[in-house]
Amino acid sequence: MRYISDELKNIKEAGLYRKLNVVGSAQGAYLEINGKKYLSFCSNNYLGLANNPLVIKAVKDAVEKYGWGAGASRLVSGNMKLHEALEDEISRFKGKEASIVFPTGYMANIGTISSLVSKGDLVICDKLNHASIIDGCRLSGADFRVYPHCDMEKLENVLRRSAKYSRKLIVTDTVFSMDGDLAPLPDIVGIALKYKAMVMVDEAHGTGVFGKMGRGVVEHFNLSEKVNIVMGTLSKAVGSLGGYVSGDADLINYLRNRARSFMYTTALPPAVCAASIAGIKLIQKDASLRESLWHNVRFLKEKL
Repeated sequence: MRYISDELKNIKEAGLYRKLNVVGSAQGAYLEINGKKYLSFCSNNYLGLANNPLVIKAVKDAVEKYGWGAGASRLVSGNMKLHEALEDEISRFKGKEASIVFPTGYMANIGTISSLVSKGDLVICDKLNHASIIDGCRLSGADFRVYPHCDMEKLENVLRRSAKYSRKLIVTDTVFSMDGDLAPLPDIVGIALKYKAMVMVDEAHGTGVFGKMGRGVVEHFNLSEKVNIVMGTLSKAVGSLGGYVSGDADLINYLRNRARSFMYTTALPPAVCAASIAGIKLIQKDASLRESLWHNVRFLKEKL
């Protein structure tokens, strides 16, 4: 396996070699990394819910009742009451008819995109979308077009030449993790309607942070009725683990029967579902969590 050693050498010479740092503390404002204390600006635990006492209690209670592992795929014997309760909670939170939970956000994106479009279809993607979106587009086998970051003219140019496709899907992050800007979602939705394309948004970094109730950028722009497919994660502001997709009941039932990253994997531990439910409820109930975050954002911006 000489090629592996050669490739590692190339990675190092390019300055792209990654190493793991060891965190020896909870995910708070300060982290202990490799034995030293640091002020953290790199966590996605935006609201501090990863170590919130109510979230921790929910985990403890669930472990006492259900144990730890789910033991099987959701479609075999791993579909527990807390999985159903979490999906119901997400649906209420996002204002959608139904939801489906995946073990990770990455799995949610690759499973959903590759189920919605395939060979002979068109999928269109912002250049700075998350890697899981890019991989989902590639795995789908659909014709894959990338437009320059937030360039609506180029997006429309792609769709203007898309008449031969019966199925067209636009996928975008709502908050881009690369540089923190927002997708021009009203423009994207308008263009999609004009050319009869579906819109799928990834609210990984928008949920809990944007919108009056913390529902995300879709709520921020008041577009809930116009966005077909809402994906998000439970590992950022919610402080837990997992990914989800929300939409109408037919969409969710379709994904349960077509998304391979849902069908062929062991379900999330029930205690993780309990943590996610607690986190979502706190996001809706306690607006001070968001207010504190935005206060810190403004403070840092003023001081830099």
